[in-house]
Amino acid sequence: MVRSSKFLALAAASLAGAAALGTPAVMAKDKPTGEEKLEKMLEGRVAGEPVRCIREKANRRMRTINDTAYVYGSGNTIYVQRTRRPESIDDDDILVIRKFGTSQLCRLDQITTVDRFSGFFTGAVFFEDFVPYTRADKAENADS
Repeated sequence: MVRSSKFLALAAASLAGAAALGTPAVMAKDKPTGEEKLEKMLEGRVAGEPVRCIREKANRRMRTINDTAYVYGSGNTIYVQRTRRPESIDDDDILVIRKFGTSQLCRLDQITTVDRFSGFFTGAVFFEDFVPYTRADKAENADS
């Protein structure tokens, strides 16, 4: 009886310690979802009219938000690309883009993905229109 009491006390202490340190179940609650990450990126920005193509610059930054969207650009205006199947967006995949003779990235470009580590084909991506988000203070000044 004494042994089982000690065992239960030790087990309870171990569980309490693991919870305090952050077990995977506890840490998963703290990890923001893709929608929450995107919402944070868009804070203080106003959505504009969707566009079919965006200018592609060699230094344009692209961020992948798992299961949510691709975000292009930085600074005053960023473009959000949700795709037809945002649930398949994965930052372990690399976009392979076949463009049709323009310096723009367009919704009709042929896009596939390959695994970042193995290089194997993982799928096709079908873009929708790009939605520009401009900082609210810059958007107001543009309207004036």
